Amino acid sequence: MSQPETCIADAFLIWVKAAGPASADTEAHSQRPESPVTSPDTEPQSLYTAREPIFPRRVKGNFRTMKWWIMAVTLGIYYLTPWIRWDRGPHLPDQAVLIDMANRRFFFFMIEIWPHEFYFVAGLLIMAGLGLFLFTSAAGRVWCGYACPQTVWTDLYILVERWVEGDRNARIRLHRQGWDGEKIRKRAVKWTIWFLIGLATGGAWIFYFTDAPTLAVDLVTGNAHPIAYTTMFILAATTFAFGGFAREQMCIYACPWPRIQAAMMDEDTLTIAYREWRGEPRGKLHKGAVPEGQGDCIDCMACVNVCPMGIDIRNGQQLACITCGLCIDACNDTMDKIGKPRDLIGYMALTDEVREREGKAPKSVWTHVFRPRTILYTTLWAGVGIALVVALFLRSDIDVNVTPVRNPTFVTLSDGTIRNTYDLRLRNKTGDDALFSIAVTSEAGLVLRLEGTEDALVRVPANETMQQRVYIEAAPGSAGATSDRTDLRLWVSDTRGTSRVHHDTVFNGKGQ
Repeated sequence: MSQPETCIADAFLIWVKAAGPASADTEAHSQRPESPVTSPDTEPQSLYTAREPIFPRRVKGNFRTMKWWIMAVTLGIYYLTPWIRWDRGPHLPDQAVLIDMANRRFFFFMIEIWPHEFYFVAGLLIMAGLGLFLFTSAAGRVWCGYACPQTVWTDLYILVERWVEGDRNARIRLHRQGWDGEKIRKRAVKWTIWFLIGLATGGAWIFYFTDAPTLAVDLVTGNAHPIAYTTMFILAATTFAFGGFAREQMCIYACPWPRIQAAMMDEDTLTIAYREWRGEPRGKLHKGAVPEGQGDCIDCMACVNVCPMGIDIRNGQQLACITCGLCIDACNDTMDKIGKPRDLIGYMALTDEVREREGKAPKSVWTHVFRPRTILYTTLWAGVGIALVVALFLRSDIDVNVTPVRNPTFVTLSDGTIRNTYDLRLRNKTGDDALFSIAVTSEAGLVLRLEGTEDALVRVPANETMQQRVYIEAAPGSAGATSDRTDLRLWVSDTRGTSRVHHDTVFNGKGQ
């Protein structure tokens, strides 16, 4: 085989090993047994590794405290928001946040979004995506570690599990013992609480789509629509399964974000890492002290035992790591006990690793946070936000849509007058019944008439859309009658003088 062919073959083998379905990073820890090494020639490898239950140990520290606060705030927002009231007047619902599917509107406190204004929702989704890119580029998977619903509800479920079954060692013992009275009792209590949390989760979700107090009464009395019960129980079941049993499997196999995040990160991204140049060679304490020549890591496995993903951060960055920071709390607690400096495991960037290995001080945190990539994301995020705010304040309380009737294009009346017909859709977004005045402006001196009324006034009920037929006429021999096409502008004004909008269209004449 020639040298180029040998290089290509070697590169292909390296790629095959790197792209293997089962990551070695997820297996190198004490909570999961080592998988037997098989040869691809003798036995096919599985795309998924068998799940080994993970029993995170309780830990105290700054990151754990921050996670508790974030969990309390996010769950509080989710469960309590549908119950907040907001007075919008007699014709509109008083629920602060409501997705009104029946009337095809979305209410968010003082903001009301109509179906034709869905670009506001699209803009918010774009902002959410850019925000996710920004935070990931600056500090890694902070969304996954602190605010992702899967993480928040899993934290809550683990809290219940710890409260019912005990801390890590007690849960491992209970997992290994047979199904006796103690295990059945504790599992029944735990699963019941889990299901009630899931039921509350599904119930809170459907409260966003209708009046929460009314729906709550209907749910209890059995008068709610079957769709409400179905949706609630589906969400309860998925929450129960994902938060109670799937847990880290959702992050590893179901969620695409771990595979996308690499494109958002670079060598200046702050992420959790183990300072192996300081911790190695690791070893045990000898007579309560670290022996000479040994690194600071005493191989206590505290960082592994507290990890909700069951990984060993000392093996380097891994797809399963959600950068929740619990391993930092556990390691700092150990370092305090043995009298060693903190942050053997901590947030750092690859550029800091090089500097610290050389004995230099790491860069400032703000240097990592404010750099061209994050500034670009921030600029785009702010630009979209400013555009949405401007559009929100510039929108009118009146919306008009004009559809010319082109079959026939025009009608010639008995006196020679040329008439065009138009269908106007008037939407009243003021919240009160309104009287609209309709007028036409054109250089051809066109005349406007409304079907069914002698004047040019139309009353539109609050928060409704009304269709009105409009006739525009050009006198015989006038510019409008003798021209093929004449530009015109239709005006719709609130008679109270609060709003005025226009729509440009054309008038079709007989021509020369």
